[in-house]
Amino acid sequence: MSIFVSKLVGENAITLADGQKIFEQIYPPLKSNKAVQLDFDGVKVFASPFFNGAVGQLLKDLDWNEVDRLLEFINLSDFGRKLVDRVKQNAKQYYTNPTIRAAVDKAISEQADNT
Repeated sequence: MSIFVSKLVGENAITLADGQKIFEQIYPPLKSNKAVQLDFDGVKVFASPFFNGAVGQLLKDLDWNEVDRLLEFINLSDFGRKLVDRVKQNAKQYYTNPTIRAAVDKAISEQADNT
């Protein structure tokens, strides 16, 4: 299955909400052990919130190795690949280490309380 990111979010892959659009497309096939290609042709700008929404949350329910095996990134710049790798590493720590998860959740809660 191929998904053209630019058709869903345009040339800027920045927001968590745009990442969620991608997640909703890729999660069902990945959960069913089917390969997915994300094609970034036409996407010019990337940001980690986008990849957190699109890829990071996959690691909540799916095995790290399975995501790596089944999810392929096409036409993604080196910078975009570095962001994806960082998001995956952070998500892996968040979902597998209760101490890190508690610290992150606390920091987010405190920030929300201060706004």
